[in-house]
Amino acid sequence: MTDKVFKDQVAIVTGAGQGIGFEISRQLAAQGACVVLNDLDASLAERAAADIREEGGQCVAVPGDSADEAIIDDMVQVAVDTYGKLTIAVANAGITLFGDFFEYKAEDLRRVLEVNIMGTFLLTQAAARQMRKQKSGGRILLMSSVVGHQAHQYLAAYAMTKAGIEMLAKNLVLELSPYGITINTVAPGATLTERTLHEDPEYPKVWSAITPMGRPAIREDIAHAALFMLSPLSGHVTGQSLVVDGGWTAVSPLPDLSNMKVAKDQ
Repeated sequence: MTDKVFKDQVAIVTGAGQGIGFEISRQLAAQGACVVLNDLDASLAERAAADIREEGGQCVAVPGDSADEAIIDDMVQVAVDTYGKLTIAVANAGITLFGDFFEYKAEDLRRVLEVNIMGTFLLTQAAARQMRKQKSGGRILLMSSVVGHQAHQYLAAYAMTKAGIEMLAKNLVLELSPYGITINTVAPGATLTERTLHEDPEYPKVWSAITPMGRPAIREDIAHAALFMLSPLSGHVTGQSLVVDGGWTAVSPLPDLSNMKVAKDQ
């Protein structure tokens, strides 16, 4: 893709204060898009938006819970009021709560469902309504995971939500295509981010050993796949999932989880 391929595009990206969401936002802005950046942590959101502006991009922060319908409506309104329209939505926000199935708490399940399913569904709905109103098409991207394709111990609830997100994208082809709106998912495998490195210093070593390509992904690997799905190059691609995992799902070896604490917010 050439520079400024996203000129005149306006994007919402949730869960973008750091990690994959930030990198998607940064690259969209670098290639000409105006970005509405969301994160639950207000300080992270504001700092991330400022960093993008310092690099010459256009970006405004809308902090808040991405599963809150009022926050979602605010994001859409800010996009329209600040930049005149909305053409791209990336439902990146999500939480991972590891846990033994037999001991999994109902409140943990509700929170995973709320953020991963409700937040994704409601952002998709709000963005699609605005795109339909504009009558000029659009791109919607949902963030899935390799565990929506392959089993992973202690991730039953999270994996269920990611498989559901992929089915949502497939099903909405029927309702969004008449309005020129594509909807797809990107399913990252193990990825080096601030969170994964902070929570497990051995993460690079462990996942390098069990990933066929010899290393986990970096943020840019996932962002590049996302930008393809959002660009004019994917105009006839919809209802699909792009797995970015260095070949892990082809063989699916699990990491050693014997010393893992299994009931914490990821």
